[in-house]
Amino acid sequence: MITDFHAKYIAHELAKRSASDSVEKLAAVLSDAQVDLNPHQVEAALFAFRSPFSKGAILADEVGLGKTIEAGLLLAQKWAERKRRLLVIAPANLRKQWSQELADKFFLPSVILEARTFNETLRTGNLNPFLQTGIVLCSYQFARSKEPYLRQTQWDLVVIDEAHRLRNVYKNTSKTANAIKQALMPYPKVLLTATPLQNSLLELFGLVSVIDDFAFGDLPSFKARFSRPGDGEDFAELKERLKPVCKRTLRRQVLEYVKYTNRHAVVQEFVPTDDEQKLYDLVSNYLQREALHALPAGQRQLITLILRKLLASSTYAISGTLAGMVQRLETGRHGGDGCGHPAARASERR
Repeated sequence: MITDFHAKYIAHELAKRSASDSVEKLAAVLSDAQVDLNPHQVEAALFAFRSPFSKGAILADEVGLGKTIEAGLLLAQKWAERKRRLLVIAPANLRKQWSQELADKFFLPSVILEARTFNETLRTGNLNPFLQTGIVLCSYQFARSKEPYLRQTQWDLVVIDEAHRLRNVYKNTSKTANAIKQALMPYPKVLLTATPLQNSLLELFGLVSVIDDFAFGDLPSFKARFSRPGDGEDFAELKERLKPVCKRTLRRQVLEYVKYTNRHAVVQEFVPTDDEQKLYDLVSNYLQREALHALPAGQRQLITLILRKLLASSTYAISGTLAGMVQRLETGRHGGDGCGHPAARASERR
């Protein structure tokens, strides 16, 4: 039985103000969470709370390090503070998993909002079905389709899972990403992604702009300064600018307390035929040319890696890619060589 004294003490612990970077801020949540927390997860949650002026954070731990748990800590803390306007946007196939994890590990209620439940809520007289008694879970496509409702809801925290889906938000063609960004612009957000950077540094600009549209200035300024860093100073400055908004933990950093199963490679020797070796040498020599017009300059390194991977697979795997390169050269969209094609060779000589 809880006495009046105990009740007052518990109320004090839940309501007291703690430093944003203090573990005491998460004390009540940590005591109830049904999960074995690791230090980097608590640190990531505190990072997202650290600055009271922050518009959000990107939690970019490698795969398997528990980004969902980190977001769960943040949601649970907001819930304990009686801030109940909470939203999770995730791929459609992950909504039920999110609901289960929130219930099992943090005892948090949630509602999966989709077309059926949305319409049912409207029929009950709730003119904004995003106003729920639990944490709202929805897909990217649903969030885009209900953008006006998102704008009308005063969110206390929005968690966006698999946030690399928003990486091309700086492009006008990325309709879903732009709709979500604009609808949620005024509200604090946490983006979860293991791959904040895949093809271009511009993707970092896109993700950070979802949190803070002014962190890097406008797109032309970012391109001029960082899209092709010329020396270590440029990279150092970029990392420094990312520090306040992005937190990333690598697997090798947690080996002290997370014991991963050792992987043992099974090696199968492979000897290519003469024709396969000839193809490999021809394509390899072609990719090493200084002037290579068949590939976009900004993506040359990435496409080269893909082509080498295909070469190591089979001739059938790379044949379609080479045929596509030849076709693009012949239609005049790129000038250059086409891996031995006569028309392409003539184009490159010109």
